[in-house]
Amino acid sequence: MLPVDEIEVTLESEPHPLETGKAAEIAANWTRESAAKPALFDGTVVLLSELCWRDARLIGRCHAVRYATFLYWRSNRQIEGAGHAFAHAMLVAADNALVAIRMSAGTLNAGRVYFAAGSFEPEDFPGGRVDLHRNMAREVLEETGIDIGGSRRGRRHHVLATAEGTVIFRRYHLDAGAEEIAGRIMRFVGTQAAPEIDAAVVIRGSDDLPAGLMPHMRPLIDWHFSGGDA
Repeated sequence: MLPVDEIEVTLESEPHPLETGKAAEIAANWTRESAAKPALFDGTVVLLSELCWRDARLIGRCHAVRYATFLYWRSNRQIEGAGHAFAHAMLVAADNALVAIRMSAGTLNAGRVYFAAGSFEPEDFPGGRVDLHRNMAREVLEETGIDIGGSRRGRRHHVLATAEGTVIFRRYHLDAGAEEIAGRIMRFVGTQAAPEIDAAVVIRGSDDLPAGLMPHMRPLIDWHFSGGDA
């Protein structure tokens, strides 16, 4: 669990070597993945070619790739020269509970519980450098209807390397209690024809872990409830 005071992750113009070197394999994997989950969309996301942490600075290079390329990487995370980072806005209620979400059946992570988040997209790199707040605010709003744009934030980001990728996270403090926030989320979900989530999940402690919790979530939850760096 490393503190991050400065983030220098850039979007490069050249293609990712994985996408150019494994085109046939990527296409075959996409055929399998999309047949299993027809709702998947082959849009544009970004994939890392390098990432390092040094002196509270996170430094990296990203490339725009097809979602199909990301799924191919996901099927073999040991591919050299490729990696994934994603940002988590930890929604902290006024009563200090955490509010996460459970993904709906048609999504890639169906039934899994984590903080509302999504892969970086090219629009998250204004001026060529990643804007984490922009990414987190967009993803939380799209999935939950909650606007965190004006919320009080934790004083810094933190980063955690996991088997699923590199998690960059920060607390966002909301004024309402956890049950009220969860209710807002479910009312928003009820207005959508094909919502990405099917439940808001309130977590009140490290001994209050829901079924389907993604493995990377446990250390974040432990950190929060142990009074980690505010």
